[in-house]
Order: sequence, then structure tokens, then C-alpha cells
Amino acid sequence: MTVLFLSPSASLGGAERVLLTMVGALRAQLPDLGLHVVTLDDGPLTGLLAGEGVRVSCLPLTSRLAELGDSQLGLHGGAGKLSLCCRGTAVLPELCCYLRRLRTMVRQLRPTLIHSNGIKTHLLARLAQLGEFPLLWHVHDFYGARPLARRLLAWSARRLRTAVAISEAVAADFRAVVSGTPVAVIPNAIDVGRFRPHEVDAGRLDALAGLSPPPARTLRVGLVATYARWKGHDVFLNAAAKVARAALAVPVRFYIVGGPVYRTHGSQTSDVELRERIAALGLTRCVGLVGFQHDPSEVYPALDVVVHASTRPEPFGLTIIEAMASGCAVVASTAGGAAELFRHGQDALGVPPGDVPALAHQLVTLLGDADLRRRLGRGARATATRRFDQSRIGGQLVDVYRGVLTRRPGSGWVSPADLRPLFPSPSPTRQLKL
Repeated sequence: MTVLFLSPSASLGGAERVLLTMVGALRAQLPDLGLHVVTLDDGPLTGLLAGEGVRVSCLPLTSRLAELGDSQLGLHGGAGKLSLCCRGTAVLPELCCYLRRLRTMVRQLRPTLIHSNGIKTHLLARLAQLGEFPLLWHVHDFYGARPLARRLLAWSARRLRTAVAISEAVAADFRAVVSGTPVAVIPNAIDVGRFRPHEVDAGRLDALAGLSPPPARTLRVGLVATYARWKGHDVFLNAAAKVARAALAVPVRFYIVGGPVYRTHGSQTSDVELRERIAALGLTRCVGLVGFQHDPSEVYPALDVVVHASTRPEPFGLTIIEAMASGCAVVASTAGGAAELFRHGQDALGVPPGDVPALAHQLVTLLGDADLRRRLGRGARATATRRFDQSRIGGQLVDVYRGVLTRRPGSGWVSPADLRPLFPSPSPTRQLKL
């Protein structure tokens, strides 16, 4: 029995960290389950997967194929559509060659089922005519908000048997785009033993950001996010400017932790743009760019407040639950799947997406109230431990795999009787309603 994961990226963005969690949980649930991951580029994910005992194959996209995506359409309007169309036409020969290679590789691996972990691999699995293998999509995004991807995915889903959505909000959006396909909701999970409150050297953030040591009693506020344009870096910086002008009793520093993770053209901001904005707001001495950190569990405990500032509905918000598990006081945008993760005033504070004054107000409140920070941190840790620990996700995935493999009896797929030796149940697992 082999599950083949298709991963569009080998970086360490949210979807890739979820993949790491899934393979670890599956390995714990069914030690004899075969796991193989095919990535479309090389990066830190491959080494981490190998460390989990997972077989990894890399089938890199060409640079032009990797940069294709609809992220730039919203930025450039009609010009973006024309550019994407021209670039797509130009790479057709490369795409055809790549699809042949992908089809050959997968057929040689002969997986029991394919678990696709991103939009590009959803589309490629359909284009490569891999319909002979049971196919599952992991849905990390709102497809309805992406006009081109929406149409392509609706077409690609014709051979899809089941989808896994990371939040109720994502599941509702998926149903609107792909009607008739069962979708199970499995919220993302983390290792709450790794993401936990513990002592760290907070001054390391200043060193990484190239800032001088701060004054005593300085409080630290951080945005931990990739450089995707909708992650709210401008909102965070504009709110920081307002907080910096407030008459607080203690000094405050702000940190942007992250970097450009993906290769899709036009989808991300840059260090240059952020530094220009920081300088324009007069924040050079109190805002630092830390850069991408492979182990964020060592970042959160160094922060007194963690901000999630996404300007559009977040499919989930992995950084929110990581920060909560780390015992941080969190301020998060209340839209999409992120709004499902916490209760305002009990384990985090919520603000409307893109609302700079509201974010600044909540930051001033938190920075001026140590008791509130501690109370929210304790509540956040308790919630993360109860709801988001990775120990639950292995059994939930196995339940879904059973459904995928039994959805078309008599078609040459695995039968229910065959599943008993393939999927033994070492411990009771909660059945998901599909």
C-alpha cells in the first residue's frame, strides 16, 4: 500500500509544512504504510521528508513553467491576462514534455492512491492523464477567488473522487466551484510538543534583522508570514507607525519574519519594497526584517505579540495556531478559515482584514496590559493543545483514504475487503462524514 503525494513546491510554506505533519502522523498511525512524495522543485522540504523516512523524488519544472500562475491577474488587469496567455502559449512544448515525464514516473511508482497537495499538481495530474489512480486533492486555497484557476480546476476535477479542505470556509468555497465531489474538513495540525512556550534568546531576532540591541523592557511584535502580497505587510507596517506614535510606557520593536517562498511570477513582495516602505514611515530604527526561518518554533517564544494581518480571507492561518501553541498573545484577521481558529477575547484578539486603526488599537491595548497578554497566551495554548495537535490527523486521513479507495467498486480499484489488511486500525479513529 503506497500513498503518493504530489507537492508543487519543496519550499517551506504553509502547505508544505502541513504535508510534513501529514506524513509524520501517517507514519505514526500506520508504520508499514508506503509514503512517497514527488516535488516539482528542490528545496528544504526534501531533506525534512527524507528525515521522516519518506521516499522523495524531484521532477523540477522548467523556470518558465514554475513562474506560470494567475496571481498577477489581479495586479495587472487586462495586461496581466494578455501576458499570462502569451507566456502560457510559449511554454506549451515544455509542458507537453513535462507531462510525459510525470506520467512515466507515476506509472512506474504504481501508487495505491495519489494525494495532490496544491493547485499546480491538481492540474498536472489531470493533464498527465493519471486517471487510472484514485485521486485526492488537498484544498489549501479559495479557488472561487481565482477566475482562471477556478475554471481549470472545475475541469480537472472530473476524475476526482474526494477532496480534503483545511477549514469549513474552504470547504464551502470548494463546493461552489466543484459540485458533486465529496469534501472532508480536516483542520491543519501542528506538533504542540514542538510549538510550546519556552525560553529563547529574544535578542537573536535583532541580530538577524541587523538591529542594535534594544533598550531594557522592550516588547516585541512580529508578523510571521511568507512574502505573498495579501499577507498584509503594509497593514502591519502602517499599524506599527501608529503604535510607534502612541505614548506607551515601554519601548516596542516590530519584526517581519519570512521571505519570498514561491516562484509564481508577480505573487510576492520583496525586501526592497518593504525596506522602502519602512523608511517612508520613519520606522528604520524600530522595524527589522528577519528573513525566512526554517524553524519558526524558535521565533514565536521571542515575541510578546504575534500579528496575523492577511488582507483577504485566509484559508486557514497556520501561523495563528503555531503562535497560539507557543503561548503568544495573538491578533488575527477575522475572515475565512482564520476566524474558525479562536474566540475573540478568550484565546486571541480579532480585527477586520485590512483595518489599520483596529489593528493599531488592539496592539496598543495588548502592549499596555501584561496581564491580558498572559491570559490570552494561556488560553491560546490550551486551545491549540485541545484542537490542533497532530496526533488526530493520521486517523482522519486514513478514514478519508478508505473512502477514496472504495468509491468505485468493480472498477479495478481496491475493494472494501482488500482494505482490511491495508488499513488496520491500531486505535479507534473518528469517522469523517463525506
